[in-house]
Parts: sequence; C-alpha cells; structure tokens
Amino acid sequence: MEPLFHGILLAFGLILPLGVQNVFVFNQGATHKKFTNALPAIITAGVCDTILIYLAVAGVSIIVFSFEGLKILLFLVGFFFLAYMGWVMWKNTPEVSTKQEENRFSARRQVTFAASVSLLNPHAIMDTIGVIGTSSLVYTGYEKWVFTLACIVVSWIWFFLLAILGRKIGQIDRNGQFLKRLNQVSAIIIWVMAIYMGYQLYSSLM
Repeated sequence: MEPLFHGILLAFGLILPLGVQNVFVFNQGATHKKFTNALPAIITAGVCDTILIYLAVAGVSIIVFSFEGLKILLFLVGFFFLAYMGWVMWKNTPEVSTKQEENRFSARRQVTFAASVSLLNPHAIMDTIGVIGTSSLVYTGYEKWVFTLACIVVSWIWFFLLAILGRKIGQIDRNGQFLKRLNQVSAIIIWVMAIYMGYQLYSSLM
C-alpha cells in the first residue's frame, strides 16, 4: 500500500499549486454552457500528464534534458507561448448570458492549448522529472507500476474536479463579470510565469 499512498500524496502535492494548466482547464469548465464541451481540454491535459509521468518514471525525460540546446529551445518556445496565451486570456470576454460562442475555445483550440501548456512548460516537466521520476527510483517491478498509476489517476481526477468547479462558478456568474475578472487574473499569472521563464532563459545563456 505504501507505493499507492506515496503516489497519491506526491501527485496532489505537485498538481494543487495554481499553474497555467490548472487555470486553463478551470476556465474551460467555467466558460462553456455544457460540461461536455470542456472535455477536450480535460482529456488532453490528462493524456499529457500521463505521458509526462510515464516518461519521468521510465527515465526518458532525464536523457532529453541532458541536451542543453534542447532545454534552451524548450524555454524559448515556452516563453513566447505563455506570453501569447496570456494575451488571449486577457482578451477573452465570456458571454454567459448571450448566444455568442466566438469567445469560447473550440474543441481543436482546447486540444492545442491544453497540450501546449502541458508539454511546453519546462517547470512542469522538470518537476515531474525531479520529483515523480526520482521518487519512483525507490520502487521496482509491481510497486513501481502501482506508484505510477496512482500519480496518473490523481491527475485525471483533479482535472475533472477543476472543470466541474469552473462549471459551477460559471452557472452562478450569470453576467460573466466574475469570469472576465478571473480571465484577467489568469492572464497576469501566466505573464508572470512567462517573465520568470524568460529570466531563466536569460540566465542559462549568460
């Protein structure tokens, strides 16, 4: 049972802090009239986390990050993408009480953004490698699979809960003012992360 509880607690510890991925999934739950319309974001985030956790446990991602040029490229792409996503979130004005749908992300756009904030976030990747990857080293065989599966299941449950919470708030906020302010706060958080990522990129080049 130790690998199971270890995986659950570790996954919750990593996923609870407010990050770009969490903000995006929450927003999709809040801005769509039907919960099912936010499923592309939820499923994509879950699949991406599953891939990252598996690679971390398998040790593949550690090999990738041993190439300094690839690490710098990932930081560069991540910086520009976060800056762009912050701009999109700031401009996005939810129209909860109207029939306009142009401000809501389409399924394709949800998949693209969810995959990007999951796979182009160097900090998330390094957290996965440094924490989940190294923690898995104490287990072998069956226990390692239990540990890995526990981390993955917690990740999926969390994304569904985030979208459900967003949906409930979206139903309460009839005029869309709260969601508009939430989007602006989310944009600021994303821009701060982008600036921090840019600073780390600058530091690695000096």
